[in-house]
Amino acid sequence: MRDYYLAILNGSLLTVAVSLASLMVATLIGLAGAAAKLSGRRWLAWLATAYTTLVRGVPELVMMLLVFYGGAIGLNNLLEVLGNPDGIDLDPFVAGVCTIGFIYGAYMTETFRGAILAIPKGQMEAAWAFGMGRSQTFVRITLPQMVRYALPSFTNNWLVLIKATALVSLIGLHDMTYLAKQSSAAVREPFAFFLFTAALYLVYTSISLWALRRLSARYSLGADKIQL
Repeated sequence: MRDYYLAILNGSLLTVAVSLASLMVATLIGLAGAAAKLSGRRWLAWLATAYTTLVRGVPELVMMLLVFYGGAIGLNNLLEVLGNPDGIDLDPFVAGVCTIGFIYGAYMTETFRGAILAIPKGQMEAAWAFGMGRSQTFVRITLPQMVRYALPSFTNNWLVLIKATALVSLIGLHDMTYLAKQSSAAVREPFAFFLFTAALYLVYTSISLWALRRLSARYSLGADKIQL
């Protein structure tokens, strides 16, 4: 039994890796989506709106299977057209990270868009009046305040994202959920192994919640004294 528990514990490291990599993808997509929605260009705003509406309306499990199986088929068909009939196998880690990042990029888009809209426009206009470019304004004015406004929703998205990584077990990635299923099948003790897995998820989400609350408190220092 001890070896099975150790295997699940090692698998939890893969779960953390998938979570962090997916968060990076989701954050980049979310920033791009928020920029598109606030760009003032109709076609960009329409594309971003279509993306967030579609992704948030499709179950995560369905999206995972679509990317893993449908993506592999589409990629191999494209390679065949380009003269490579051998094709490739889609790596489960890459498929899992891309799918989860793509899904939660839609939620991050709304998180960042709402955070940017919460910042008074006068601050950005004042920065432009002082000669700052758009990139300087974003780094010095928008980003620090956006982080403060976005952190509560960002925290919720991150906690849900960690739990959603359990879906990668369905495409063969040996995370802790996959190993818990294999262990329970081997010794017929599903309750013990899945309870251990649930406890590990609880540990990771609790640590994340504590860290993000500390970060939120740090960014909120003196916020009530700011005169708008």
